[in-house]
Amino acid sequence: MELSEEKLDSPAAALIKTTLIDFPGRVACSIFLHGCNLRCPYCYNRDLVLTPRPDATLASANEIIAHLENRKKVLTGFVISGGEALLNPLTSYLIKKAKNAGYKVKLDTNGTLPDLLEKLIENPETRPDFIAMDIKTSPQKYASLLCQNKNENYPELLNRSIKLISAYQPECREFRTVLVPTIVSESDIKEIAQILPSDASWQFARFRNENCLDPKYNSILPYLDTEIEKLVNTAKQFIAGAALR
Repeated sequence: MELSEEKLDSPAAALIKTTLIDFPGRVACSIFLHGCNLRCPYCYNRDLVLTPRPDATLASANEIIAHLENRKKVLTGFVISGGEALLNPLTSYLIKKAKNAGYKVKLDTNGTLPDLLEKLIENPETRPDFIAMDIKTSPQKYASLLCQNKNENYPELLNRSIKLISAYQPECREFRTVLVPTIVSESDIKEIAQILPSDASWQFARFRNENCLDPKYNSILPYLDTEIEKLVNTAKQFIAGAALR
């Protein structure tokens, strides 16, 4: 897709100029593109899912590329996240530009768009070097808890994405789950474990009850440390690479 100069100069993404945590083993910069096909009630990136605030500070594609060029001596990784980055036409363009500049590229995705993911992977110019996929909860619960389109076959979509990502070497992929009470239980952990590769890096994160997309979730207390330990240990019974990040 050809992108106009107007599109390339328009505010597009939140830019984190330097990060040591978003790309394993690399000093990177991260961008967070607007737009998502899910409506996770606990999501705290409201401006990435809904219409951004008028005062939101967003970088254009051209500004992002200029930053990558200027920081070549410091940065080696470029992370594209969202929202859901696969929905954004800038994603493939930015991957190509970053790769041409010598960067390794990491893509964050929710795994519900396997056709778009496959298209990206199959093209050497846009193939991410590392992919992280969020697993929100048991696949059969997506339609009722997280999604706008209730008619999609989310278990099938997620399984297709996991298969695509599992073709990567273990050190070039990871799966992530936020431990949200009411969304992720011990039984959900067991069900998710059944669809992940046994050599997966499965990273867990604590739930933050602040600025949630559904205000009711601001009142939900996060799991206690003892409860988190139990959930992660349950995951470790199936996936040795499970850990709390």
